[in-house]
Amino acid sequence: MKVATVLGARPQFIKAAVVSKAFSLSPEIDELIIHTGQHYDENMSDVFFQELDIAKPAYNLGIGSGLHGFQSGRMLEAIESMLLEEAPDWVLVYGDTNSTLAGALAAAKLHIPVAHVEAGLRSFDRRMPEEINRVVADHTSDLLFVPTKTALQNLRREGLPDSAIHVVGDVMYDAAIYFGSKANARSQILDEFGLRSGEYVLATLHRAENTDNVDRLSSILEGLAQIAREVPVVLPIHPRTRKVLVANGIVREISQRVRLIEPVGYLEMMMLEKNARLIATDSGGVQKEAYFHGVPCVTFRDRTEWVELIEMGWNRLAPPVSPATMISGLRDGLESTPRSTQTPYGDGHAAERIVQILLEKGRTRANCMDSGVMAGANPLS
Repeated sequence: MKVATVLGARPQFIKAAVVSKAFSLSPEIDELIIHTGQHYDENMSDVFFQELDIAKPAYNLGIGSGLHGFQSGRMLEAIESMLLEEAPDWVLVYGDTNSTLAGALAAAKLHIPVAHVEAGLRSFDRRMPEEINRVVADHTSDLLFVPTKTALQNLRREGLPDSAIHVVGDVMYDAAIYFGSKANARSQILDEFGLRSGEYVLATLHRAENTDNVDRLSSILEGLAQIAREVPVVLPIHPRTRKVLVANGIVREISQRVRLIEPVGYLEMMMLEKNARLIATDSGGVQKEAYFHGVPCVTFRDRTEWVELIEMGWNRLAPPVSPATMISGLRDGLESTPRSTQTPYGDGHAAERIVQILLEKGRTRANCMDSGVMAGANPLS
């Protein structure tokens, strides 16, 4: 069985690392990776393939950045060409990026079954491009691998059939467990930057809704700068964010108050997360990683798809409407002591379940075709 995995962004590399490892243990599966090039900076792409032992992509489309329609359109065209050439049995997509959208649409239009890992997430904010990508990917997929019971309920409310939905757990939790010991053994990043465990705030900032809105960006940066007077703040700076700061001539000013560092690999980021006193972010994946490592989190967004973290007290939303709101949210986070021991993201074996289900569905599909099921019929429905 040939599985074409479409990915293109940092969170997808992390998820793919554990699923591809599980694929490699099955002689029945031949995986080929299509890298769209959505994240193309060496520190945002190449380093992840190297340190997570992900197989070299069979195709690197080199699409790069651009407006949503331009980027997604180029991806759709290029992925379609690759799928026609390779004729995979399944196309596997992850999460909610433009790479996810393009991969799902290209496969669906070619009548190639689609499997969506991390399906069913909803922020219920259609202003977020990621929300549109999630919904479209879910409704064009034949298999929906959901990480939580909340995601399951979201899909049921939208009328998607139970036969397509499988609660497998969160593959990022698999990755946190699997790579945790490697990070401890290999990373020296705390010593490199003179950081002491439990004595700094780790921040990340990259979403267009924040970086491209002057008022929101200013509120976040001012909030971080004020908190940095009390606790050191470390910010690995995303290429998009750096571009905006440079364009506005404020890199030097910010760097005098907040410690800006270059993007880091997954293992180094894991060490920074595990040892932070507080994590402040607008990333979906980093919210979960904070919880996996037992670190409170503050999220610079109006809504989050990871509602379980809010309910358990491990995360709090701080919409960046003003510096005062940011400062209040960050201080609340620094003072929080969450105690919930719930485990909403599975047991660390999500990747194994995904592979097993794909194999079972693949065999069913092959049997149906051998039995004369009409071309174009969907044996999974």
